[in-house]
Amino acid sequence: MLFGIPIWVFFCIVFIFISGYMALRAMRAEHHLEQQHIEQEGQVYLTRMEEEKERRNQHRKVMM
Repeated sequence: MLFGIPIWVFFCIVFIFISGYMALRAMRAEHHLEQQHIEQEGQVYLTRMEEEKERRNQHRKVMM
């Protein structure tokens, strides 16, 4: 017993802090993965827009 409190209480408190730290790490990793996915999807969108723009420009050149 430390300070009149059983040792298992201290272990529970330590495990709570470890659990919180692990949850924080997991949230950061999840956020990082989401940002990568968003950037990837944005790049796909921009590529499609550029391809469409080129297709329209080629169609205009053919029509003239």
